[in-house]
Order: sequence, then C-alpha cells, then structure tokens
Amino acid sequence: MHLDTKQYNKSQAASDRLICELLAQEIERGLPEAENKVWHAHPVWFLDGNPIVGYSKLKDCVRLLFWSGQSFATPGLKQEGKFKAAEARYTSADQVATGPLRKWLSESREIQWDYKNLVRRKGKLERLK
Repeated sequence: MHLDTKQYNKSQAASDRLICELLAQEIERGLPEAENKVWHAHPVWFLDGNPIVGYSKLKDCVRLLFWSGQSFATPGLKQEGKFKAAEARYTSADQVATGPLRKWLSESREIQWDYKNLVRRKGKLERLK
C-alpha cells in the first residue's frame, strides 16, 4: 500500500479510520497487482492505468467506489454518476461485508470500462477485454 494511502487513513477520525483500513486491506488482498496512489485526494487502485476501485471520506460516511460497478452481477452497490460507477457507503467498519466486497473486487478485474481514455474519446466509454 502506498505511503500516501496510509497517511490518508491515519488522518481520519477513529471510526472512519477503521473503515478505511479494512477497505484498504481487502483491496490489497483482492487486487495485489493493482497500483495504489492517492488520486484527486483519495486512495484509488489502478490496473494498467485504469481506475478500478477507491474510497473517500464524505461528510457522514466513507464511500467505496468501483468505476465499473454498475456492470457487476453481485448485488449491493448503488449507481453513482452518469457513467458506469457504483458505490457502497459505510458509517462503521462492521457494515463492511467482506463476502460481497471480495466478489466485487474479483469482478472489477474482469469487468472494466476504459476510464483511462475517456477524455481522448470525448466522453465515450468503451468496455475493455
């Protein structure tokens, strides 16, 4: 895990820090080949330069975001934005169900939309693989 991600997690209030640390641990376990960095002020994991999963502290929760999550078969994520992203929101670490999270991480490797080239394609998303 990138040092900036560790710093991000440490900067959170105690209950949010537990959520962030649990999410980071599961993401690292589920996507060991992914590159991690703080991107737009939040921890994000990338495969071949394409954003896959990340989390951020919102006013009243921690949001887990999968960039291609609307295409996943495993239930539990809610649509976010106008593209293919989907999210889960947590207010305590015990709300993080690791079973579905691990399935989403597995799906995130297989189901990817090409966000890396979104600007070059003038806002048109294409499915990878």
